[in-house]
Amino acid sequence: MVFKYTYKFFFLVLFLLISVAVKAQVTVVSGKITDGGNKDGLPFVSVSFAGTTIGVTTNGQGYYKLTSTQPQTKIKVSYIGFKDATYNVAPGIEQVLNIRMIPSSTELGQVTIKTAKKTKYVNDNPAVALIRKVIENKEKNRPEAYDFVEYKEYDKMQFSLSNISDKVKEKRLFRKYKFMFENKDSTTYPGKTLLPIYLKERLSQVYYRKNPEVTREVILGEKSVDFGPGFDTEGVGQYFKHLYEKVDIYDNSILLLGRQFLSPIANSAPTFYKFFITDTVTLDNGKKLVELSFTPRNTNDILFEGQIFITLDGNYAVQRAGLRINKNINVNFVRSMNVDQDFELNPDGRYHLSRSNTFADFGITEKRKSGLFGTRTLTRKNYAVNIPHQDTLYKARPELGDEELRNRPESFWAENRLDTLTTAESKVYKNIDSLVHMPSFRRTADIINLLFAGFKNFGKFEVGPASTFYSFNPVEGLRLRVGGRTTADFSKRIFFEGYTAYGFKDEKLKYQFATSYSLNNKSIYRFPQNYIRASFQRDTKIPGQELQFAQEDNFLLSFKRGKNDKYLYYDAYRLDYVTEFENHLSFKFGLRKLTQTPAGSLYPFINTVATDQFQHLTTSEVSAGIRYAPHEQYYQGKLFRAPIINQYPILSLDFTLGLKNALGGEYGYRKFDFRGDKRFYIAPFGFADVVLEGSKTFGQVPYPLLNIHRANQTFAYVIDSYNLMNFLEFVSDHSVAINIDQHFGGFFFNKIPLFKKLKWRETLSFKALYGGLSDQSTPSLHPNLYQFPVDENGVPITYALGKTPYMEGSIGVENIFKFIRVDAVKRFTYLDHPGIAPWGIRVKIKFDF
Repeated sequence: MVFKYTYKFFFLVLFLLISVAVKAQVTVVSGKITDGGNKDGLPFVSVSFAGTTIGVTTNGQGYYKLTSTQPQTKIKVSYIGFKDATYNVAPGIEQVLNIRMIPSSTELGQVTIKTAKKTKYVNDNPAVALIRKVIENKEKNRPEAYDFVEYKEYDKMQFSLSNISDKVKEKRLFRKYKFMFENKDSTTYPGKTLLPIYLKERLSQVYYRKNPEVTREVILGEKSVDFGPGFDTEGVGQYFKHLYEKVDIYDNSILLLGRQFLSPIANSAPTFYKFFITDTVTLDNGKKLVELSFTPRNTNDILFEGQIFITLDGNYAVQRAGLRINKNINVNFVRSMNVDQDFELNPDGRYHLSRSNTFADFGITEKRKSGLFGTRTLTRKNYAVNIPHQDTLYKARPELGDEELRNRPESFWAENRLDTLTTAESKVYKNIDSLVHMPSFRRTADIINLLFAGFKNFGKFEVGPASTFYSFNPVEGLRLRVGGRTTADFSKRIFFEGYTAYGFKDEKLKYQFATSYSLNNKSIYRFPQNYIRASFQRDTKIPGQELQFAQEDNFLLSFKRGKNDKYLYYDAYRLDYVTEFENHLSFKFGLRKLTQTPAGSLYPFINTVATDQFQHLTTSEVSAGIRYAPHEQYYQGKLFRAPIINQYPILSLDFTLGLKNALGGEYGYRKFDFRGDKRFYIAPFGFADVVLEGSKTFGQVPYPLLNIHRANQTFAYVIDSYNLMNFLEFVSDHSVAINIDQHFGGFFFNKIPLFKKLKWRETLSFKALYGGLSDQSTPSLHPNLYQFPVDENGVPITYALGKTPYMEGSIGVENIFKFIRVDAVKRFTYLDHPGIAPWGIRVKIKFDF
C-alpha cells in the first residue's frame, strides 16, 4: 500500500528528469523598481518586453524578472500615478536593470525631487475599505446564492515538457522519438516552448440545489491519452488533478499542491494581505472595474499575490482574478504557479465563472529552464438559475458505462468541446498512441512500473509487488515470495490474485488465493464499489498487526529493534461483500473462519495454571461495517485506488460477532470498533491530522482475540502505530485513543535563514491510548484463559492498560532532501516495562510538494 500512495510522485519526478535539456539562449532582465521620490520598492508595476505580450508585475518589494526566448531589445514599464518609460536592454543575455519611477506630475528639470519619509502601509486605506465590501457581498455573488443553478463544464488538463532544446532529439536515446519533438507549442505561454505529453478532457453537466443542498455532476464524456498497460496513466492523472484542485475564489481557502492557501477575499484576508488600488478600467458596456493588487504581509506565509478586478455596480463582485503563489513559501519543485479566472455577466445580472486556468512550471532546479509545465482549464457555459427539476435529477444514479464515456467519437468532441485545442494538443492522442506501440517505449514503461509501482505487467496479469520478493524474520528466517494478479485485460468483472512464499528456517510453505467479482459492471477498484470476494490465506503474522497499512513482509520492515519472535501461523477463510453509494456511504459484510497457531516464543498457548497446552485457536465470525466519507476523492488507477486526504471527516463503525460451535468456532463474543479521521487546516500553521478510535469487546475470550494494540518495533516512523510500544505489549477489551500529527509546513523554519534555504519543515505528534481489561477477560481471575506471554525468565511482556494511559510524542523534521522525515520520539508512560525503548529516532519516506 505504501507504493500506491507514493509512486505517482515518482512519475512526476521522472518527467522532470526526462526533460533535462541544453539551456537555450534567452533574454533575461531582472531588478528592482522604486519610487523616485522615496526609493521605496513599488509593488505591481507592469513590466513587459516592448511590442510583445510577455510581461510580469513586480512583487511586494518591487522586484521583477522578465524572460523571453527571443532576442528582445527594449522593456516598457508602467504604473498608475507614474510616467511610463522604455529602456534598452541587451538581447540574448541575463542582465540587471534597476529602475526609479518618476511621478506623472513631476517634470525633470523643473522640480527637484526630495527624499520623503518612508510611508507605512495603512490598514484603513481605500483599498482595504473596498476589499471589506467585497467580503460583505461574497455570499450573494456565489452561484450557491440561488435555489437552483446548472451549467455545462469542460475540464481540460494538459502536461508538457517545457523548453526542451532541439539538440535533445539528436541524442541517441531520443532518436527513435523525433516525431514527438516536432509537436511543439511556443505561442500559448510566452517564454515557454511546450511539448505536450499528456492530455485529458472531460465534459459534464452540473446541477446544484440549495435545499436540501446537493451538487450533481452528470458526466457526458471523457477522453485521455493512454500510455499502455505498463504505465498507470489514470493514476498519474488523478494525482495531477489533486495538485490542480478546482479554485473557487469565494471560498475562504483554496487547495493547491496539497496546501491550503488563504483566498485574497477570505473573511480574514485584510489581516494577512496588503491591498492597493492600482488601476480603474472601463469595459465596453460602460461598467467600471477597480483593479486591486495584493501581496502577503508576511512573505513566508502560504498566501497568494496578484490582482483582482472588482465591479462598481453595488454588487462588488469579482470580474477577473490573477493569483500567483508566493515564491517565498516552502514548496518543492514548483518554480511558479498561477490561477487566472474570468467571470462573465449573465442575464441574471450577476457575474459567474466562465473560465479558470491554473498553470504551473515544475523543475528540479531554479537555474535550468527545462522541466514540466502543467495546465488545468475549466470552461463553464450555459448557466441557468432558479429552474427547478424533478427530485430524481439530483439523486445519485448510475452513469453511462466507463467504456461508452471514454469512446465518444471525435464528432462528439468537435460539437461539444467548450474550448479549443491548440495545434500541438490536437496531435497528442495520435502521437502517444504511436509511442505506445514502440517496443522500446513499452520496455521503458515496464521498468518504471516495476521500480515505482512494484509490478511487472504481462498483459492479462502482472507480477509483484517487488518489495515483498525478499524479506526475513526470526521465525521464517529468509523468506522468498512471488505473487501476482490478473488485470482488466483478462476480465473487467472478475479478478484473481495470489502468492506463494517459503521460509527457509521453518521450512513451511505459505500462500494465498483470492477471487473478486464485480456486481455493477465496473472494476472492483472503481468507485462506487459493489463486489464479492472469496479468499484463503495461510501465512504468518505478528499479533495485533492486521491493520498495518504496509505489508509485514516488506523488505525494509524486516529490520526491527529488540526481541520480536512472537508470531502466529494462521489459516483464514473469508467471504466478503462490499457496496458503496455515490454519497460515499458504504457497507461491508463478511464471514471468516480463522485458525491461529502459536509460533516462535509464543508456542504453545497455555492456560494460567499451566496444566493445559493449546496448539490451535479457531474462531468463526460474522462481521458488518458502515463507513461514511463525504466528498472523498481517490488516486484512481486501473488496479488500485487510494483515498486523497482532504478536510472532510471519514467515519467508520465495525461490528464482529464470534460464533461458538459454528464451523469449529471455540468462543462467542461481540466486538465494536469505531474510527474517525479528520484533517484540520490551521492557517497559517499548516494542518493537523487527527484520528479518534474506540473499541469494545463483549464476552470472555483469550488474549489473541482481544484488542492487541498496534505497536511498531521497526525503525520506520509509522503514523498509525505506537512507535515505542513493543509488539504484544498491551491488550484490552475496551479502549479509546487519539492520534494527532501536526505539520507546520515550515512556519517556524522559514524564519531561520539556513532552514529556509534547506526547505525543512517541522512536525509535532502526540498519541494517547486509554483502556483496560474487564474481570471476565483477565487470565489471573479465570484459569481457563490463556496466560499472557512471558520472556525466557518468566517476566511478563504483555499487560493490560491501567488507569494511566499509554502516551508518546515526537518532534520531527520533514522534507529533508525533499523526501525524508526524521522524528525524535519520546515515550511518557509505562517506562518500567522490560525491554522497552524510552526514546528513539524514527525515519519515514514521504514525497510531497
